[in-house]
Amino acid sequence: MPDESLSVTRAAWRATLGRSVRLLDDFRYEQPDPDRFYRALAADSVGQLATYADLDGAVLLDVGGGPGYFRDAFRAAGATYWALDADVGELSGLGGIAAGTVVGSGLQLPFRDGCLDVCYSSNVLEHVPDPWRMAEEMVRVTRPGGLVFLSYTVWWGPWGGHETAPWHFLGGARARRRYRRKHGREPKNRFGESLFAVTVAAGVRWARARARADDVDLVDLVPRYHPWWAHWLVRVPVLRELVTWNLVIVLRKR
Repeated sequence: MPDESLSVTRAAWRATLGRSVRLLDDFRYEQPDPDRFYRALAADSVGQLATYADLDGAVLLDVGGGPGYFRDAFRAAGATYWALDADVGELSGLGGIAAGTVVGSGLQLPFRDGCLDVCYSSNVLEHVPDPWRMAEEMVRVTRPGGLVFLSYTVWWGPWGGHETAPWHFLGGARARRRYRRKHGREPKNRFGESLFAVTVAAGVRWARARARADDVDLVDLVPRYHPWWAHWLVRVPVLRELVTWNLVIVLRKR
């Protein structure tokens, strides 16, 4: 049975300023207390996704699912949850690798065409060398009537360089070298290898081009963590690159 507290959260989800402030406060704990941050983000993600699709009974693939915070949240919402990740270390971050987990590449999803109700990805696209190929793969494996929800950290936002931020504004390679000099080790997210510059403009172009095809409808383009009244920012070139933080692309398969 779905967790009642999560059901209430899902039903009451709204993109309010208070919600944005809470997420920003939780974000401060990503490094010292990842449980707090990722469980809060997973619960929020369930609420946000549920505004576009009925998760109860849905077959959902989480591309880049990681250690399991999202698995617990989506299963509690009633979804049949599958996770895919290329990093075995990430998958086992909470212990063993859970059932329903696939080790593979987002650039070549090991699933047949049109087999999923929801294909979801959170903060993964900036970590693959060919992001729009991964996005196309997500569309491919989603059934007609199903939903593709794609969210990624944008390069020119304040967290675009991840742990090397804000020095990424001076260049990803330079920020990586600075981190190595300061800490005596490579950052977890290595620019040019496991971190790439993906912009808002690139996401908007891809989404609108896909909407001009015959197989998808563009449902939404929004800054993920902003209150609803700030969603217009995505429509303003240059400004959107600096203030969006994280772009959400929502498509419905025809």
